[in-house]
Amino acid sequence: MRNWGLLVKSHFLLIVAIVKMKLNRDLIQYIGLFEKITRTGVKNCFFQGECLVFVVVSGQKSKAIGKNAVNVKKISSLINKKVKIIEFNQDPVKFINGYIYPVEAETVVNDNGVEVKVKSSKDKGLLIGRNRKNLDDLKSIVDYYFKIKNVKIV
Repeated sequence: MRNWGLLVKSHFLLIVAIVKMKLNRDLIQYIGLFEKITRTGVKNCFFQGECLVFVVVSGQKSKAIGKNAVNVKKISSLINKKVKIIEFNQDPVKFINGYIYPVEAETVVNDNGVEVKVKSSKDKGLLIGRNRKNLDDLKSIVDYYFKIKNVKIV
């Protein structure tokens, strides 16, 4: 039997802090399951298409993934969804590079916003996505964490 009061209480500050990306009961349960299996702290959780993205506390990404990705495989099989783990970083360049991984790009933050310079047109298409969906997701996440409105893929 799960103690829902304790689960809700432990994530109360997380719920209060999130304005745009709202957590519902299912996402809170996913966070609880993720933290129980990986024994890491989760900063945020959201859906990106069919993939469930967990933003973990800085320095805990490798622990969250587990040896031979055992934790990712276990969570993915339990919830029947693809899982992506991102490590939070106060530096927007490192955070964005971690978010867009496996695409290798040079990220520059300037007064106008963020420029992501990719090496190939295939990677550029992958980052922009169909109907600019991936680019819009990247913009909303960068705006949420760093209050940077303008993101360009070059």
